[in-house]
Amino acid sequence: MICQECGKRPATLHFTKIINGEKTEFHICEACAREKGEMIPGTSNGFSIHNLLSGLLDFDPSSMASAKPQTIRCEHCGLTYSQFSKLGRFGCDSCYKSFSDKLDPLFKRVHGNTVHVGKVPKRSGGLIQYKREIETLKKEMMTRIELEEFEQAAKIRDQIRDLEKKIAGA
Repeated sequence: MICQECGKRPATLHFTKIINGEKTEFHICEACAREKGEMIPGTSNGFSIHNLLSGLLDFDPSSMASAKPQTIRCEHCGLTYSQFSKLGRFGCDSCYKSFSDKLDPLFKRVHGNTVHVGKVPKRSGGLIQYKREIETLKKEMMTRIELEEFEQAAKIRDQIRDLEKKIAGA
């Protein structure tokens, strides 16, 4: 496809604009897009997912109080946390482990949780729901024990046992 502006170069950027419910498509080359002032993904004036992730990484106020981010380094590829926050992507698969302490707050902020829960089928999901409830109750029980609320912890323990019996009988 040829650029709709200059008619010379191949169109490498394809824009769809919707203004007042009217859809308009533009197919232009990068040079014409720069002249028109359009935002080009991956350039300094454009939007990229890396910029979005980088902004989220810099937003974490707890990172200011904890260890300096630049001191955390991936043992495998040598990428530092500050480089990761600028790039918005890992250098290798080991980076996930290296930066895991910093990533949990990010995942919690973006996804609302650090553990994927997904959907449970209504017909066959009873066991899964029981197991999830048991895990939640175990965490609650440990919290009660730490707070020395032993009577509450004992009640939760009994609830866990009842749920485990239901699972064994299913």
